Amino acid sequence: MTLDSYIRSLQGKTVSIVGLGVSNRPLLRLLLDAGYAVTVRDKRTRDLFGEEEAAALEKAGCRLVLGEEYLAGLTEDVIFRTPGLHPFTPELAGAKKRGAVLTSEMEAFFAVCPCRIVAVTGSDGKTTTTTMISELLKAQGYRVFLGGNIGTPLLDKAPDMTPDDWAVLELSSFQLHSMTCRPYISVITNVSPNHLDVHPSYEDYQTAKKQIFLSQGRGGITVLNADNAITRAFSSDCPGEIRFFSRETAPENGVFLRDGVIYRSHCGKKTKLMDAEHILLPGLHNVENYMAAFAATDGIVSDDNCRAVAESFRGVAHRLEMIRTLRGVTYCNDSIASSPTRTIAGLHALRQKPILIAGGYDKHIPFDTLGDEICSHVKALFLTGFTADKIYDAVVKSPLYDPEILPIRKIESFREAVLAAAASAAEGDIVLLSPACASFDHFRNFVERGETFRSIVNELK
Repeated sequence: MTLDSYIRSLQGKTVSIVGLGVSNRPLLRLLLDAGYAVTVRDKRTRDLFGEEEAAALEKAGCRLVLGEEYLAGLTEDVIFRTPGLHPFTPELAGAKKRGAVLTSEMEAFFAVCPCRIVAVTGSDGKTTTTTMISELLKAQGYRVFLGGNIGTPLLDKAPDMTPDDWAVLELSSFQLHSMTCRPYISVITNVSPNHLDVHPSYEDYQTAKKQIFLSQGRGGITVLNADNAITRAFSSDCPGEIRFFSRETAPENGVFLRDGVIYRSHCGKKTKLMDAEHILLPGLHNVENYMAAFAATDGIVSDDNCRAVAESFRGVAHRLEMIRTLRGVTYCNDSIASSPTRTIAGLHALRQKPILIAGGYDKHIPFDTLGDEICSHVKALFLTGFTADKIYDAVVKSPLYDPEILPIRKIESFREAVLAAAASAAEGDIVLLSPACASFDHFRNFVERGETFRSIVNELK
């Protein structure tokens, strides 16, 4: 199916776009250009939505339903939901029960994409792994379209793609939940408790992740983390080829680490790929990310190109990103760390104890393990955001906590917390923003939080 035929298939049907975020804007343009009357539903009030944009959309033929009652009277035939809106929402579930088609911009892209797709999901590491796979394919000479939960929406780019190209997608649990997708290669980096403020249960979250491979068929390839109990168990449900990556075992097929060396394995026969110490990005978690990427591109990207990318790629913004060094103090932006496991991985990646800035929006994830890790791996702790008290309690209740060794300060203002952390630093220290929480207490997303941190740091004299 081409994009044109997909758009034509909607003729005679009423269409609703629920949530006009980044991913749904190209879709809306396509529908308006085709002459459809579209209902745009958004939780923002007209003032927050923007009067200028609202008026322009209405002039183009849109019906706007804005504000708290944006899901009222949801009677359209085809509903494109924003990823952040759970399909179990009563209004969406009711619409589907009466026969409406509940879909998404990303599901539409899977239907029209003419090239091979690599899709990546996971609780941690999915953005970096997605980017690594993209860089590996580009190094091999392929044209690559990077999108999904990272980069730009790709639906309107489909007509420019050819069967020789690759689309590399990061997919969140929110995107996957109600979606049918058939990537050629699927990757699950790991699964741990996350987004429990939206998913009704941890089991529901796991079920969403599994959607990435369940429809692949026998010709698909699934890459799983053998060291993660949840993803390892997923293998029994995979319909196609399974490749594992592991630090702890040597899988028959996949990629593994042994005595500091990364190997590729085929039917139990191993070949050396590279020494892990030559990977430019710091941290054992990035070794894992590369092993997942190497497993996904095995047979597609040469060993030489794998090594060349791993030895030169400097990483993704907001992911242990070194911003600057001032008076001997290094400032590191790990705003992407929106879960305790991600912050723990960042702490383990650094070669010394940092001054940590943590806290943010509450996703109802326990901080007990994080409290122990902070006691063991942090020089000083500055807490801010809605979860400051919860993280503080987890740290001081840890049997490893010693107030003489680990000073803690709670500061309500994010800016003041950054300035206070900077003022406390001495030459040779690292000031690390790694919140262990989502950003929605004070920021639209982790990117805005990271850019705010960058701006404050760059203002330091």
